[in-house]
Amino acid sequence: MIKEVNPIEAFKILEQQPDATLIDVRSTMEYEFVGHPLNAIHLPLREPPDWDTASDFVERLRVKLAEQTPTGVSTEDMPLLMLCRSGARSKLAGEMLIKDGFTDVYNVLEGFEGDKDDNGHRNSLNGWRFHGLPWEQS
Repeated sequence: MIKEVNPIEAFKILEQQPDATLIDVRSTMEYEFVGHPLNAIHLPLREPPDWDTASDFVERLRVKLAEQTPTGVSTEDMPLLMLCRSGARSKLAGEMLIKDGFTDVYNVLEGFEGDKDDNGHRNSLNGWRFHGLPWEQS
């Protein structure tokens, strides 16, 4: 079962568990132009123009994790924190990982930009950036 944490809780997990990994599943446009958390692995779940869910998402993540993980360490048991704009795509990505055998998967609620306010604006109510957590812009 996928666990849910807010951005502050996610950041604490990343600080306290050396093998914890943040996976940003937003599109390349969002990642580069809106900004992204420091040290996040970028692996888009969906890309324009069709925005279809990448059928090879889990396979591509396994490859990226294997490249960064010491030999003999099980990547399936690492804490993986999934992040998107507001928490919906990351939940789907996390569910895909759980279905494929990963055991310690988190959905970062609020996402990078957070929920929309009454004016339809993000970054004003919650989210990774709203909480002042480390991020950068390309």
